Amino acid sequence: MARLATFDDWVDLFRQWQQDIGIDRSVIGDYHFEAKFGELASEDIEFGAYAGQRKWETVLHIPDQRIRDALLNYLIVQGDTEFASVEQQRHLITSAPNDYDLHALVRIMTEEMRHGWQMSHLLVTHFGTSGKVEAEKLLQRRAFKRNRLLGAFNEEVRDWLDFLVYTEFQDRDGKYQLTMFRHSAFAPLARSMPPMLKEEAFHLGTGHNGLKRVVRAGKIPSWLIQKYFNKWVPACYDLFGTDGSSSAHWAYIWGLKGRYNEGATEEPVDLDHLNEAARALYVRELEELIADLNRHIPDDQPTLRLPDLKFRRRIGDHARQSYAVDGTLMSPEAYERHLQEVLPTPQDLALIDDLMKEPDWIEPRPVKA
Repeated sequence: MARLATFDDWVDLFRQWQQDIGIDRSVIGDYHFEAKFGELASEDIEFGAYAGQRKWETVLHIPDQRIRDALLNYLIVQGDTEFASVEQQRHLITSAPNDYDLHALVRIMTEEMRHGWQMSHLLVTHFGTSGKVEAEKLLQRRAFKRNRLLGAFNEEVRDWLDFLVYTEFQDRDGKYQLTMFRHSAFAPLARSMPPMLKEEAFHLGTGHNGLKRVVRAGKIPSWLIQKYFNKWVPACYDLFGTDGSSSAHWAYIWGLKGRYNEGATEEPVDLDHLNEAARALYVRELEELIADLNRHIPDDQPTLRLPDLKFRRRIGDHARQSYAVDGTLMSPEAYERHLQEVLPTPQDLALIDDLMKEPDWIEPRPVKA
């Protein structure tokens, strides 16, 4: 492992990472990577045991080593997801259906790289030797080697339907995580969120509007789109964390991570069910998005729906149990057969490949000048 002395040393490793995973920097053009900061929602800590005190500008201001350790871990995980998503999506550049979608993909990948850059900047700037070591590790793990920190970021984004479902659902989880950090007691992290959230909004729009364009094009049947939903949504549920999480409990008490609707709700905080509360808001938003998609589904095709919260969960109260996509508990044998029916099969993937040979599988959209 190289020894980093400055952030410029990390930048050299970042460029090497781009090369190693096959990113052609000419595709990115003259984009200027930099750490960006916005305004604080409040100069004072907004919730938890330290509410009313000034937000912490440096790690030295943080009053407890446990808080510093938890903050370090949050930065590591967030940065890991950003670089992982680029690794998952990088190969789609060669199969874009049109110039608009190619432009959108490149923009999303570039902004995800910048978000990873942002987290690495915080690590190197504020966490000394340990931060430099962890910032370097962010560039050493690989999604395609399945050693990124969160399971959803090791999954294969095989084709463009994967990409659109991913940006609709998985990037939307990212919006929730970033919004909860928007209120963090660590001021540099809180200031990092407004630019990241602004950029993330384009990613979400790409996913939702892209899926509407797919539905309106009428080439990919809704039953097949549903199978992609069944593939990705359970992993997104998992990204909110375990049920009854003590980590989320303490992160709130310490002021590191607020609720998604922090400052906009008068409901008392339920410290023992913070992850569940955020996930419930996410599900409510997804239901509205799917209702919007269903308005474009032809009458002779099945409407789209969310998989049940218990289906294919890998963490939490329902982890690794045999619940069907509608939430029915099944025998293990019946469950294995069920998965073959509700997830993309090799035959389904062959159909997708065939449909995507022509660009009319998605409604065209002009590139803005």
